[in-house]
Amino acid sequence: MRSTTIRNSLMAVLAGAALVLSGCAAAEDDAPEMEAAPAMTEVIVVGSQAYYSNEIIAEIYAQALESAGYEVERKFQIGQRDAYLPELESGAVDLFPEYTGNLLQYYSPDTMATQADEVYAELQSALPEGLTALAMSPATDQDSYNVTAEFAAANSLVSIADLAGLVGLVLGGAPELEERPYGPAGLLETYGVTVSFDATGDITVDALLEGVISLANVYSGDPRIAEFGLVTLADPEGLFLASNVVPIASSDVAAELAAIIDPISLALSPEALVALNLQSIKDELSAADIAAAWLAENGF
Repeated sequence: MRSTTIRNSLMAVLAGAALVLSGCAAAEDDAPEMEAAPAMTEVIVVGSQAYYSNEIIAEIYAQALESAGYEVERKFQIGQRDAYLPELESGAVDLFPEYTGNLLQYYSPDTMATQADEVYAELQSALPEGLTALAMSPATDQDSYNVTAEFAAANSLVSIADLAGLVGLVLGGAPELEERPYGPAGLLETYGVTVSFDATGDITVDALLEGVISLANVYSGDPRIAEFGLVTLADPEGLFLASNVVPIASSDVAAELAAIIDPISLALSPEALVALNLQSIKDELSAADIAAAWLAENGF
């Protein structure tokens, strides 16, 4: 009898416990679900022009962002401004290394700004909604007109103005130079210099050295200027706008990216950019290797 009573009591306790557990489960089912912490899924798309120097800078940005914990998608070698600016403006690309003067002339062809600070200030106002210019770098890689040392000596050339009166001048450069404000029309209007144009593209420096052209449009950061002793003609009338390296970012991520990218821009000097370009042209290193070494050397 005693064992039967104990057994019945135990069964009652177990039944009660089952009811309690059942009630707890029901209460949990009725409770609102707690939101999970949002995962960091944002991908930063970094783009570059179809230009080795620009790709090196873009790779520096990309690796710095990855070190800061961002997932980065590289969209390099897009092309020239007509191709990549729509990507930036649409938000398909979040960050892009640009050049202040040339970009300002793209958006404001009639700009009168020429000096670095005024160009940068005007560019900030000229950018379309949705784009933000981050800190301007002291590094420059701007258009310049160059001749061989022999041609400069034979014609007493120091500045672009000294070209006026010379006949048979052939200007070489990228195909788009023919329509740029500082191309043949700009030379004639600003300095009274008449030229014919040859779209020499990637072989512009070779064409100059071989005498195919007499005047070459070469970016100032190109190490071949020093390597081959080319003479960069002074530009006293400001045909070329100052063109400092400047990161252009989508406005919705500009503030957070600036904390990482601005120190990099300020650390990149004109001399450093020439050295980076030399590693690409002469040493034939990849943009990734060049960028990684520069970041390590500069403590990033």
